Amino acid sequence: MNKIYAVDFDGTLNTAEYPKLGEPNTELFQFLIKRQQSGDKIILWTYREGDLLQEAVIYCRANGLEFDAVNDNIPEYKNKYKNNCRKVYADYYIDDRNKMVVARRRRKKCGPLNRTNVWNYIKKTKKSQH
Repeated sequence: MNKIYAVDFDGTLNTAEYPKLGEPNTELFQFLIKRQQSGDKIILWTYREGDLLQEAVIYCRANGLEFDAVNDNIPEYKNKYKNNCRKVYADYYIDDRNKMVVARRRRKKCGPLNRTNVWNYIKKTKKSQH
């Protein structure tokens, strides 16, 4: 079954903090593009709005990533439940400020809570599902 990833922009896809643009996090871009090519859905889930949001979408497009939704649930989810709640639904939330809640709930060790270990955990989990 395909998964949904909600990913933050500032400090996550873009290495700079809001509202600046910095270097792209190429490892994360490559990971998400690969997941999308495998059929997973990618949501841009960010604090940005208006022109700053459009700037983020263009930045990601220039780095090869087109989103299935932006600050919104994917259309399939809205159609399935005949609802569009304010909280974006995803199987994985990737954010520079989140904790590895899933790993801790399952009491699996994933090392220090940094981006590399979180992505490695997600990749490992994805591989074990196939």
